[in-house]
Amino acid sequence: MTAPPSQRHGLPTADPEEVDLSRPALRRLDEAMAREVAVGRACGLSTLVARHGRIVHAERYGRLKPGGPAMTEDAIFRIYSMTKPIVCVAAMTLVEEGRLLLSDPIAKYLPAFAETKVGVERGDTLRLVPAKRPITIHDLMRHTSGLTYGFAGGSPVHRLVAEADILDASRPSAEQIERLAALPLLRQPGEVWEYGLSTDVLGRALEVVSGRRLGEFLAERIFAPLGMVDTAFHTPPAKRARLAEPFSYDALTASRIDLVDASAPPPFEMGGSGLVSTIGDYARFLAMVAGGGALDGVRVLGPRTLAYMASDHLGPDIDRRSPYLAPGYGYGLGFSVRVEAGVAPTTGSTGEFAWGGVSGAAFWVSPRDALFAIVMTHAPDHYLHFRQVFRNMVNAAIL
Repeated sequence: MTAPPSQRHGLPTADPEEVDLSRPALRRLDEAMAREVAVGRACGLSTLVARHGRIVHAERYGRLKPGGPAMTEDAIFRIYSMTKPIVCVAAMTLVEEGRLLLSDPIAKYLPAFAETKVGVERGDTLRLVPAKRPITIHDLMRHTSGLTYGFAGGSPVHRLVAEADILDASRPSAEQIERLAALPLLRQPGEVWEYGLSTDVLGRALEVVSGRRLGEFLAERIFAPLGMVDTAFHTPPAKRARLAEPFSYDALTASRIDLVDASAPPPFEMGGSGLVSTIGDYARFLAMVAGGGALDGVRVLGPRTLAYMASDHLGPDIDRRSPYLAPGYGYGLGFSVRVEAGVAPTTGSTGEFAWGGVSGAAFWVSPRDALFAIVMTHAPDHYLHFRQVFRNMVNAAIL
């Protein structure tokens, strides 16, 4: 009788040699991550690599929090913008059901956006002009809505968004999104890739379409089917001891980014940045994505829908120059998409899709290499550093 395959996080495991990964290269990755913790760039980290649907590497380094216990396999992290891909996948389940169209104007679901204006600087004044066309669901999912983050620049529109404090989760989602709709856009819809509050607006639209709070809708469509037992918009008291913390939140404070308060269910469940999760839960989400929309016999999306999401949706006409989108990348529906083998600041392959959060959590999926990888940490001061080191070292292990 054949023994059942070993598993981790409910996913099968393999030795590196079985899936053409270099064991010495993965050992160098371990040494590098431990070194990063030793020099004080992070309190602790958790990393995971899977190929051909099998986990090959899953390690932990450092501590859960300053002065706390060692990093645990079930550590809970504030994942910030890694919330976005989950919300976009959930949105596409409604598209597959015919309840939502990417071409729908968001005013169909959120009437406050029917008369949205665009802010144009004229000397020392801000002139408001009509939008050339409505914002669509497609715009929200690919960040071409013209919405921005208050911390993303110093223009008058950025200042208005920052002063409105739209990411204050203590106000109900309907109220916050109505307040946002009253502010001018930074860009004309459909013209520029502008990283911002688009997915938060999408999350509110999903509440309207589904008739449920965003967290309930995500649990129904994503978390429960995939067994993501620790992913939610808050961490209950029984799990609070597992919440990872950084040395400080100075980098977030300097960027005017609020700390996600995971202690209680928030009135505003932020579709762009509000979730907490574990590396095991997120591995199950990515295993579903990498598997064409299904995991363990449960189908979340069709494979053609997933492939569509992981394609570049910007094309030649949309300006993609942004500090938040690396050179060599386009953007799909919730994911950045690598469109060139070179140009980008890290190694990789065309067609891979990825995203990350300001706390340091990041992932990518490479269809060409049949691989996905995740790093989770709370290191806001060094999140780009960890993202690049991890990506280069994992790619170096592919044979």
